[in-house]
Order: sequence, then C-alpha cells, then structure tokens
Amino acid sequence: MRFRCLAVPLMLLALALPAFSQPKKLKVYISVDMEGVVGAVTGDQLGPGGFEYQRFREFMTREALAAVTAAKESGATEIVVSDSHGNGENLLIEQFPADVKIIRSWPRRLTMMAGIDSSFDAVIFIAYHSSTDNTAGVRAHTFSSGRLTHVAVNGTPFTEGAWNAAIAGHFGVPVVMISGDDAACAEVSKVVGNIETAVVKKSLGFHSAMTLTPEASYKLIAEKVKAGLARRAELGPFTIAKPVTVDVGFKHYLPAEVLSYLKGIERTGSHTIRFRVADMLEAADLMLVLNTYSVTLEP
Repeated sequence: MRFRCLAVPLMLLALALPAFSQPKKLKVYISVDMEGVVGAVTGDQLGPGGFEYQRFREFMTREALAAVTAAKESGATEIVVSDSHGNGENLLIEQFPADVKIIRSWPRRLTMMAGIDSSFDAVIFIAYHSSTDNTAGVRAHTFSSGRLTHVAVNGTPFTEGAWNAAIAGHFGVPVVMISGDDAACAEVSKVVGNIETAVVKKSLGFHSAMTLTPEASYKLIAEKVKAGLARRAELGPFTIAKPVTVDVGFKHYLPAEVLSYLKGIERTGSHTIRFRVADMLEAADLMLVLNTYSVTLEP
C-alpha cells in the first residue's frame, strides 16, 4: 500500500515535467529602415547610386544584427527581420543567423510590417526617421519624400513609426524599442508611449548630424533592445480607436483631385484627402495603393 500511494504523486510529477522543460516562446519582429542608421545623412548613403551606399548597407545590417543578437540573448526563440527601406533589398542577408527569417522587396501588404500577426510578442524599430511634419530630423519624411506632405490618424500627425506601431497594436503586439536620430525617437515616443530609444545621432539639419561611431551604435542598440524586451508587458500595444480616420497631404494637387472621385474619399483641400475605414489593416491597404500605384507600372 505504501508503494502504491507513492506511485501516484510520482506519476503526476512525471507528467508535469515536460511542461516545465519546454522553453517559453518569445517571437520578435524587427523592422529596419535606413535613414536612421548611424552616420547616414544624405542620399549618398541611402541608395544604390550613392557612393557610400555599400558601406552603409553594412552598417544597416550590423545595427539589425545587434538587435537580433540582443533579442536572442533576451530569450527570443523566433525572429523575423523586415528590410523596409528603398527597394527593400538592402540588408546583407548572408550575415544573419540561419534561424532568422527576412522579408524583402515590394509590394507587400502592411509594407514595413509585412508578416506581423498576433503570434509575435514584441516589435523593434531600427534606423527609423522623423515625419514630414517635423521641422527637425535627418531626411525627415512620411512614407514618400517625393509624394506626401502629411499623414494623420484620428487627427494626430503620424510618423512611419507611429503608423507601424498602430499596425502592430491591431494584433496586440507592443513596440518596445526604436533607434534613429533624436528627432525620430522623440516623435515616435510622444505618440506611441515611453518605449526604449537608442539615439545614434543628433540631427543638426535635414542633411547633417552629430553621430556616434558604428561600434558605439551597435552597443547602444543592443542595450536598449534588452531593456525594451524586459519591459514588454509594462509597455503594452499601441491601439487606435475605431473606425479610423486618415488624412493625407500630397505635394501635388492632381492625386487629391483624382482620388476624390472615389466613393469614401473626401477632398479636404487642394492637396489633401480624408478617408474613414474600419481599422488599421484597411488603412494600410489603402495607403499602400495611394503611395505606390502609378500607371507607369502597367506592362
């Protein structure tokens, strides 16, 4: 009888052990732009035609890798990295660990946040920039430096960072950290909340900055990623009230005029429109079309 009574608790303990031995999932999404990379100040660093582009692809990749390494050291079990600048083909993918997945090129739904869903636990922004509404910031723009002058959601001017945070928030995923210049970090934090910020350069103008060295930026990014992931439960997702009202300003009047012919799009000024949609996913789909479609894309 003694052995029989002892066997029951031992069996229960054996059944419970597999659950305790399984590592806790931590799935991280990292969206990487380039204007906010350490030392980047002009188009010379930001596109294939620039004489410093190849060097700065390396810096961009190393900043993303700093975030990946820090996330892994914080317990990340799955990481997705989104190449979200220019042609979407900037990151040197051969430098990433074999278990990291990388999203490349366009078009893609949810653009800079393609692939995000409710299975993720945290979002990190690397090398982001301030908005076209901001008077400060290196290479400040919103989605398109050549097309748009303003984007607002429910009356609040939005940066790309705030927009992407709202997409993550739709799925209940918090943004925990951002890197970039001081203007970008401050602008996103003001809207999204008190997330961790890695300021890798201080804006002195649209095309000038006081910058850290690359090695210093990698170290700072790693520190802030770890701090942000440790605070993810505290930070929580950035959510937008529904339905969602989006205001968009164009540099030229013609898009505003033609788009106003569509049902559901109101022309609010010579260069501006407004539309209302159910949620941020619908807003993202419509913004993708507004910002990328051109008749010249037709075969």
